[in-house]
Amino acid sequence: MGIGMQIVYLGCSATAPLEAEAATQLVRLQRFGARLSNCRLAIEALCLRSGKPLYDVRLDRVTATHELEPIGRYAAGNAEEAVRCAFDAAEQALQAAVFASTRRR
Repeated sequence: MGIGMQIVYLGCSATAPLEAEAATQLVRLQRFGARLSNCRLAIEALCLRSGKPLYDVRLDRVTATHELEPIGRYAAGNAEEAVRCAFDAAEQALQAAVFASTRRR
């Protein structure tokens, strides 16, 4: 069974390209399935004074006690770019956690 993901949109609506990007990026985290069974992706559109949107994307791991633990975050003017970069940060954080646990052995 793969990793589950709930997507929450704040101040914006779901689009097919954005949903596809999130699903594509989730595949990258499948190898961390032992450490990550569920996650929550929050995509928030913030309105700047300039009138240009800024997308704040946060990826949280859902713990066994149903708490959210941040593993990736990024903000960009393009929602798909922000999603990719948040997953980059999550992948690096999970990789570091795996490395740290193997060093303790």
